[in-house]
Amino acid sequence: MTLWYEWSFDNQEADGEVKAHIRVPADSPWFDGHFPDAPVLPGVAQLGMVHDLLCRIYNQGLPVRQVSRVRFKQMIHPDQALTLTVKAGDADASHSFRIAGDQGLICSGLIRLGTEKQGDR
Repeated sequence: MTLWYEWSFDNQEADGEVKAHIRVPADSPWFDGHFPDAPVLPGVAQLGMVHDLLCRIYNQGLPVRQVSRVRFKQMIHPDQALTLTVKAGDADASHSFRIAGDQGLICSGLIRLGTEKQGDR
């Protein structure tokens, strides 16, 4: 998998939490046109980073099934140092996440991965 950002694991798991340190370089295509004079990372890209980390935790590419309680508190700028923390739940549970920077919480929410089961709609 080719990533559009740089990351490294913290290698510290506490209470089921996994942390990754992330930096999105200024030449990332996500910053093209969003916005030309003041580039920010779109919310969908932030959720993509959460999905990538969960797929690495479970060592498989599961689709996003549900996203809820997402709060975007601050903007992410090019080359900003970020810490993505995921508290992984059971395989079919929602996983909580948060993205933080030097100025505190940037984004948080819940995400559920997996395939739709019969009867789920």
